Formats: sequence, structure tokens, C-alpha cells
Amino acid sequence: MTGDLSVARYPYVFIAVLVVIGVWGMVMKRNLLKKVVGMGIFQGAIYLLLVHGAYKAGGAIPIHAAKLGLEPDAYMNPLPHVMVLTAIVVGVAIMGVALSLLVVIHRRFGTLDEARILEMLREQG
Repeated sequence: MTGDLSVARYPYVFIAVLVVIGVWGMVMKRNLLKKVVGMGIFQGAIYLLLVHGAYKAGGAIPIHAAKLGLEPDAYMNPLPHVMVLTAIVVGVAIMGVALSLLVVIHRRFGTLDEARILEMLREQG
């Protein structure tokens, strides 16, 4: 019985590992590029969580089929997938802005190390 439970929950374990890796990258790394990569991993984990949570075993795509009838339990809910698609678009925009800011920061300070940048800012004044 416990073997069945762990097999049924492995996607959640995988998602939890990705969340931990992403948060660890954002919080613990000093390099700003690694922080942005951690943010991307975290975002991907959230997308996977939403899509996996919306999955329904035996559910059909939400297009009316005569053999399935009008029973809503026979169909999958498309709303979480639409939300994830929107989140992906927003995430790509955020990632683009973050990477362009990193280019500007690197040109100004010559490094992406957070501690060195803060030190340089304190020296300036």
C-alpha cells in the first residue's frame, strides 16, 4: 500500500524538489544570474504543480462529444491550463527584463556578485 502511495505522489515530490532548488537558488546564491535561474526553476515548478493538479484521469478535452454527453465530470477543466499559459507569457517577460537589467548591472559594476555590488554602492555613497 505504501508503495502505491509513493508512486502516486512522485510528481508532487519532484515538484517540491524543484521548488526547493528554485528558492535555494534565489535566496542562497550570491551571483545575480544564478538568482534569476533559480527564479526560472521556481516558476517552472509552479507551472508543473498547476498543470498536474488540473489533470483528471480519464478526462476528455473540453470539447463536447456526443458519447460523453453533458456530464462535466467527463471533461477536464481548461482554466488551469489557460492560467499556466498566461503565467508562462508573464514569466518570459519578467525573465527578459531581469536579464536585461543584469546586462546593465554588469556593464556598470563589472560583476554580478551581489556582495561586491553592494560594497561598491556603499563606497560610492
